[in-house]
This record gives sequence, structure tokens and C-alpha cells, in this order.
Amino acid sequence: MPTLRSLGSPSSSTEPPAEPGHDTAEAGSAVAVDTPALAGPRPRGTPANPQKYAVIAAPSAIDGLGAFAAEFIPARRKIGEIRGESIPTTEAYARARAAAREGGRIYMIALSERRTLDATAGTDVLRHANHACEPNTVLKVQQGRVAFYALRDIQPGEELTARYGPTHHGGKLVCRCGSPRCIGRL
Repeated sequence: MPTLRSLGSPSSSTEPPAEPGHDTAEAGSAVAVDTPALAGPRPRGTPANPQKYAVIAAPSAIDGLGAFAAEFIPARRKIGEIRGESIPTTEAYARARAAAREGGRIYMIALSERRTLDATAGTDVLRHANHACEPNTVLKVQQGRVAFYALRDIQPGEELTARYGPTHHGGKLVCRCGSPRCIGRL
């Protein structure tokens, strides 16, 4: 099982942030939207939009920004993908340490024991999906691609969450998912 599954969690803090929405957004304001690809041809050389359902990024009660469904998403459907730079896992840990020193955020997912997807510079809204101990989505890593699938029906406005699994935090980051079955730390 991959060992680094951090999507937007604070890279150095072991305490929760002082207030939700501390990233760049004002409380209650959406900052980014990913919508499914529209029907019709796309210009040559333009990559296909990997998002199957509309998702927005907005302040989250869990941590910083979260990814929220902008439309109904049926159970077991692919929601979309996260794209980024494929880097050696050793480089991912170095970048995580640098972000911790600088107080930055990272958005990385282990593809294998040797490769990690760094979506920190990406624009895919799903990179803001927060951890939850009882998530409504599952991350699937297949052939170097990272996709989110709905575990159950998801209503518009509901925050999209995933179980991160092992992270670089090593049990030092307090989990803020609010689930009665919360594991307590990541």
C-alpha cells in the first residue's frame, strides 16, 4: 500500500487551523469550479477534461478548502481525476519537508512505492478533497491516474471526502472529520 496520501492537509501543523477558510477564500465563497466536459469537439492538442461531475472548491469545516458536489452524484460513479507531476517518492518527501519549513500546503498522492503524483501546482478542484474517517468517495490509483468514485449517492453542496490512508504526517496531524468513528490522528 502506498505510504504518502496527503491531499491538501497542512504539511507541518499538528493543531487545527484557527478558523475555517484560512487559505485564500472568504467564508462562504467558492473559489474554483471544475465542470464536466461539454459535448462537442475540443481543439486539437487540448487535453480532455477528466471531471465527470461539477465540483467546486469552497471553505471547509474540516480543513482549509474542500471539494463540494455542485450537482447530484450517483453512487459508484466516477467523479473525476486529479492531474499533476509524477515524481519519485523521495522527491515527494523532500517537497513535503520544504513545504513544512515554509508553512505551505501540499497535494500529493502515492502512485506506487516509487512514484508520487504532485498536484500542488494543479488546478483540479478534487485536490481539495479532505480526509474523513467515514468518507463518501474512494480514491483509486490505476495506471498512474488518480480517480475519485462515489461510495454512495452524494447530494449537491455535500463535501467530497476520502480516506487518505497512511500519510507523511505519521500520526502527528489531528483529524477533524467529526465522525463518531474518527481515528483521531493522521
